[in-house]
Amino acid sequence: MLKLTPILMAIAVAVGMYLLSAWRLKRQLDARSTELADPALGRVTARLAEALDVPRIRVHIYEVDPVNGLAAPDGRIFITRGFYQKYREGAVTAEEMASVIAHELGHVALGHSRRRMVDFSGQNAIRVILTMLFSRIIPGIGAWIANMLVTLLGARLSRQDEYEADAYAAALLTRAGIGTAPQISLFRKLEAMTGVSMAGQPAWLLSHPKTEERIAAIRTLESRWLPES
Repeated sequence: MLKLTPILMAIAVAVGMYLLSAWRLKRQLDARSTELADPALGRVTARLAEALDVPRIRVHIYEVDPVNGLAAPDGRIFITRGFYQKYREGAVTAEEMASVIAHELGHVALGHSRRRMVDFSGQNAIRVILTMLFSRIIPGIGAWIANMLVTLLGARLSRQDEYEADAYAAALLTRAGIGTAPQISLFRKLEAMTGVSMAGQPAWLLSHPKTEERIAAIRTLESRWLPES
């Protein structure tokens, strides 16, 4: 039992940290967001809602500058003011914004927020186990190696979530009659808009798949959906 105590404590701490983070995020989102009221975006989200057979899809504007979308742990969908401003300036189309909303809906529908808590807790437990193991074998750098391995695991799980949300969005956009072209075109714009380039970075260190890999995955899905001639 004593050997399990550090592991159980690590899991408990991870769960507590996740719940505290989710609570803080909810308070921040409540204080700094309003429901989106844009006629053109309302029309494309109505098409998504019809495809999902739901009355409507609520989208909120989060009043921060970075270009991003967000699926909150409570299931709400947000786009940032910075992202919305790009749309208002004409740099992003309504259909491309719909692809962001569809992606975030995918995170919600696939339970990624709940799974993230489980993953985070498991990673923390693994970190403790590996730290104890490597510290005995390689004193001094054992903890660093353990932390690096867990970081790589976390990045891999995060990339998997992104691929799954991309696939959900691709299917939803196709069913809504919007198609995947706006999803793909937005991927090509994102690096320039966010100022974050993945070029030259090892894929196994990234929390999101590289742009061309995401596009290739969507095209593979499309090829499966095409009727046989």
